[in-house]
Amino acid sequence: MPEFLTLLPPDEARDKLLAHLSSPKSDSDSIDILHALGRVTAEDIVAPHPLPDFQRTTVDGYAVRAKDTFGATDSLPAYLNLIGEVPMGDSPSFEIGAGQCALIHTGGMLPKGADAVVMLEYTQHIDGAEEIEIFKSVADGENIIHIGEDVAQGQVVIPKGTILRPAEIGGLTALGFMYLRVVKRIGVGLISTGDEVIEPSQTLRPGQVRDINSYTLGALVEKAGGATKRYGIIADQFSALKEAAAQALSECDVVIITAGSSASTRDMTAEVIRQLGEPGVLVHGINTRPGKPTILGVCDGKAVIGLPGNPVSALVNGYLFVVPVIEKLLGMLPKPRASVRAMLTVNLPSQAGREDWWPVKLIVNRESSTVTYKAEPIFGKSNLIFTLASADGLLRIHPDATGLSAGEIVEVVLI
Repeated sequence: MPEFLTLLPPDEARDKLLAHLSSPKSDSDSIDILHALGRVTAEDIVAPHPLPDFQRTTVDGYAVRAKDTFGATDSLPAYLNLIGEVPMGDSPSFEIGAGQCALIHTGGMLPKGADAVVMLEYTQHIDGAEEIEIFKSVADGENIIHIGEDVAQGQVVIPKGTILRPAEIGGLTALGFMYLRVVKRIGVGLISTGDEVIEPSQTLRPGQVRDINSYTLGALVEKAGGATKRYGIIADQFSALKEAAAQALSECDVVIITAGSSASTRDMTAEVIRQLGEPGVLVHGINTRPGKPTILGVCDGKAVIGLPGNPVSALVNGYLFVVPVIEKLLGMLPKPRASVRAMLTVNLPSQAGREDWWPVKLIVNRESSTVTYKAEPIFGKSNLIFTLASADGLLRIHPDATGLSAGEIVEVVLI
């Protein structure tokens, strides 16, 4: 039986893999803003004009000269002459002079001469007169947004390497961008191996299993910014696997091979990676559970990753190793992982020196005035995919620990 090399901690193994990869991809596409969600910017985006490009109000009320309201109270209001209403979507044709005001609605353009807005709630229109009572004074600049207060002209509003969320897309449209350049998706080739593995559409015979991994990993890749290409299910034959892997390597940026990475006489993945290109296998065996037999390699500048056949192991290690590879190739700026803190509901054992990742379900705890969470581990073996399907996140047990105790506050990485 082949032996594992020295088992590396996951963080060290991932760093070793990423260090052997080339610079981020330089290829980019120009795409419509409607299709930009989740894509990564290929260049700095610079504001062509200030935002906003005119002074506007943040409230409904009256545009005034602030000094005309000084000292106004409920018992001693200020009285201002109403000279008009600011039209929405157009500039006002009048100017505010001493002792004057104008009705203005949220987002409306501030008339010349005005430097503040009194909220409608602190005013009263005197019946039968074009006069407004002001019951509260305002300071210069109160309730208005100045030119360029959000964005200055020429400012880098979205740096290169930013993943575009709804907020960024809203900002781009506010500046008039309808097209932008994004990094091309990372091409990821997926290969499943095993004589017992069949397509999901086929009817099972005794001893057979449907291909899960190419679909779960494919979904993970697409979510992370990759584009998947499936190379089918390869039988347990060295020449067939090598041929499929070589084709995938020539056509894709990353290659993932599932199954065939356990320590058995049927282990071919490591040898295939060794023969595909230099330097070949970097790591064979990760000091973690699940996913100990994971293989990390680089062949002629491209990552080739061998993942266990067990669906839970494959997907968990997809999060740990495949996603960071895609993010590096996309040139993504570092971003924190989405996580929540929760109270562990039961004791969790662990082996010292090994990093464990447990799927957990989050339970909302409404016993206090603030919403908190409880983390309930989901116990199951690594070939039970619905163990992970019912999980909200993954809980890491540090290799220095021999377990976690019920009641501890832990960090749950959301999946």
